Amino acid sequence: MSKQSFIHGTMILLAAGIMNRLLGFIPRITLPRVIGAEGVGLYQMGWPFLIVILTFITGGIPVAVAKLVAEAEAENNEARTRRILKISLTLSISLGVFFTALCLLASTWITKHLLTDSRVYLTFLCMSPIIMIVAIGSVVRGYFQGKHNMIPTAVSQTVETLVRIVMVLLFAYFMLPYGIEFAAAGAMIGVMVGELSGMLMLLIYVRAGKRNSPERAKAAIGTNLSKGRLNNLRRILRISIPVTGSKLVGATSYLLESILIMQSLSLAGISTALATSQYGALQGMIIPILMLPSALTYSLSVSLVPSLSEAAARKDMHTIHKRLHQSLRLALVTGAPFTVLMFVLAEPLCLIMYNQPNISVMLKMMAPVALFIYFQAPLQAALQALNKPGSALINTLIGSSVKLLLIYWLASKPEMGILGAIMAININIVLITFLHWNSVVRLLKFQMQGIEFLKVGTAMAVSGMSSYAIMNTQWAESSLLRFCASCITGITLYIMMILLLRIIDHADLQRVKSYLFRFRKIWPR
Repeated sequence: MSKQSFIHGTMILLAAGIMNRLLGFIPRITLPRVIGAEGVGLYQMGWPFLIVILTFITGGIPVAVAKLVAEAEAENNEARTRRILKISLTLSISLGVFFTALCLLASTWITKHLLTDSRVYLTFLCMSPIIMIVAIGSVVRGYFQGKHNMIPTAVSQTVETLVRIVMVLLFAYFMLPYGIEFAAAGAMIGVMVGELSGMLMLLIYVRAGKRNSPERAKAAIGTNLSKGRLNNLRRILRISIPVTGSKLVGATSYLLESILIMQSLSLAGISTALATSQYGALQGMIIPILMLPSALTYSLSVSLVPSLSEAAARKDMHTIHKRLHQSLRLALVTGAPFTVLMFVLAEPLCLIMYNQPNISVMLKMMAPVALFIYFQAPLQAALQALNKPGSALINTLIGSSVKLLLIYWLASKPEMGILGAIMAININIVLITFLHWNSVVRLLKFQMQGIEFLKVGTAMAVSGMSSYAIMNTQWAESSLLRFCASCITGITLYIMMILLLRIIDHADLQRVKSYLFRFRKIWPR
């Protein structure tokens, strides 16, 4: 089975992540044209509830699997690796069966009382089987990540995205004649088929890995097989429960956030239709733009957990500091130009993508904190990998509590409205990132040089000013042409500045070149 280094694995996930993020915008733009805003509303209504359930099942178990498999691989203990996979699958499937049955049995009550629109019933029923599929797929992804093999995760995510795009639009279109609620349910069936295809691709890789890998001598775990299984189960639960708790805080916060925003806007005297439109613009248009560059930070965080876990098992502090510094520097350097462009070009960006330039004020408000989002993921992954998920949980809980209080206070003010909610979300992002940073610094005595931030800030300023000048100078009638020229110039000058200021040196470029060459050779396999 192919095994990649930290940066190599990150680049594989990054390539797949960028592709999937870009492809993911296709249904976001086209689905409303098929089933309309009302259909999209029915399609979206169950998602916060589903996210909370999936967090119970997949929030911490994949992280625990990746960490424990990485430790077993460091010990060359294949028997323990397979036992961890079997125990994790058993645990995850058991939880999946329970919550799927619970959703199906309680679907009528949930759709009438919690989701406020009984027409979402069919969509909710079609959504329930996704729980079991994701439960299995997430464990298998954690297994491969622990083995430092990111190709199955990348391939399965790409297959899942491609199938989902086609099936969502296809099922929604063919179900539309039966009614808008059937069309929304059809879109959810398309999501389920996409998830199923991704899971099947992962299982194919598992089967191929078993067939191709030679049998190693089974290492003894504990005094007998039963104690070995119990020991592994205890370790899985010890790692996964705090991680799940941390993510559950975020998922529950998202659910409460949606409720509080709508209620606060109502208190501010904003009509229900306008409030729904504003919230839809925030969650369905602005947030996806902000999260587009996070494909890198997701790739970094996924690769970072097994890498730091393996180094921690060897008590190799030098490698831990090196990997963490690489991750944070990459997040900073790659996220910075996107942050600048989202701020400077907010209006044309919203016009070109959604034909709604009036929502650009939301993007301009959130763009400066995007860099904190990209920084946050590697920091949280480091805390999880170093057996400090409890710190991440407390930090997330503090940030979420502050956010919910501020949403109720600010968004209910008539003069602020949805912009008050955005301010609360921004404060939450910055606060959690600083709390994670403080936890990592105290744990590892880790630090980054202030000159690194100053250099990146200088490159951002040069890039931003040039992009603004080109976009707002009437040298061409076509705004699209000016927008493209502004983006290209801004990115080009940013790259020139990071080279000139030696943020990225020749050795880094040679390393990237070698990884690209190896990635190109390994991808066909």
